[in-house]
Order: sequence, then structure tokens, then C-alpha cells
Amino acid sequence: MKTQYYIATSLDGFIATEDDSLEWLFSLGSLDDSSYPEFISEVGSLAMGSATYEWILRNVEQVSAETGSPWPYTQPAWVFSSRKLPVIDGATIQFVTGDVRNIHSEMQEAAGDKNIWIVGGGDLAGQFYDAGLLDNLIVQIGSATLGKGKPLFPRRVLSPILQLVSVRQMGTGMAELRYEVHNRPPVETV
Repeated sequence: MKTQYYIATSLDGFIATEDDSLEWLFSLGSLDDSSYPEFISEVGSLAMGSATYEWILRNVEQVSAETGSPWPYTQPAWVFSSRKLPVIDGATIQFVTGDVRNIHSEMQEAAGDKNIWIVGGGDLAGQFYDAGLLDNLIVQIGSATLGKGKPLFPRRVLSPILQLVSVRQMGTGMAELRYEVHNRPPVETV
């Protein structure tokens, strides 16, 4: 079991615009031409921040058209938010606050022998990294620049902690980089 941050980013390192739009991403390729189908088949639970969850809420019609459901996941999800948010019908979601270390063991139990996916955002993935719980970064880089927006991974992490293990071209609009996280900080119980 691994805890993985699987994400798409612009060439200049942003996962969304300042107003949390992902429109820039959709013209760059199809999920079916990416590693997503294989990746999601190995995911047993997932975590996301409130901005990611709210994007799904705002785009429920588009999500439904693409996936056949307003909630695109069958796995249990933990949404990290300090605000009360509406629940999407048919979704297995727990809303949580606080330190990711306190929730990670629940996510592991729910995932069984599968992986945990940190869906987004970048700061949430950074919190898992800070706690020593992040095993992989799988970054799909799109051939677009945003100039500013929500950063991919707002942490200072230098080599040799991130070790590149593979590179894959996906059509003409995307490239995928896979990194293993080594020398992680120790996990302490809070």
C-alpha cells in the first residue's frame, strides 16, 4: 500500500487557476489515453481538500456526463475542510479537520491492500509529505502555462528526497513523471 499524490499540472507548476478552474486541462487529452484507468483500479481510499471537493460540486453536471454519476469515485473519501459542505448523493465521504496523521490510519484500513490517493490540492499533499506519509508523486505535466494559480506542491523538497523513477509521454499534450519519496520525515503520533 502506498500513499500517492496523482495530479495534473501546468508547465509552470499550477494545478488550477486562482479561482480553482480546471478548464485549461480538459483540452490536453483524454483520461482513457492516460495512466488513470490503471491508477484508479489500484486505489482503495482517497483524500481531497475542500477546494477540490467544491470543484466537483460546482461541476456536477459535467462530472455526471463524463462518469455517469455526480460522484466519480467508488472508493471511500475523506474531505479535509474546516467548513460544513453539502454531501453528494451516493458518495461515501467523511468530512474531517486537523492533522492528516490522525486520519491516515483510517484511510489505510479502508483501502485494504490498495493505495491511498491524495486527489488534491497541493497543500494537502504537502501535509501528508510533512507528516512522512507520502510515498509517490505522479505528476502529469500539461503543455499549457497559467502564469499564476494554485501551486502543484507548495513545499521546498530537494534531491535526493524525490527520485525520478519513470517518464512517459501521453499524446502531444501531456507527459507523466513518477517520483518516489525517500528520506521522509518521521511520522509522529499526534
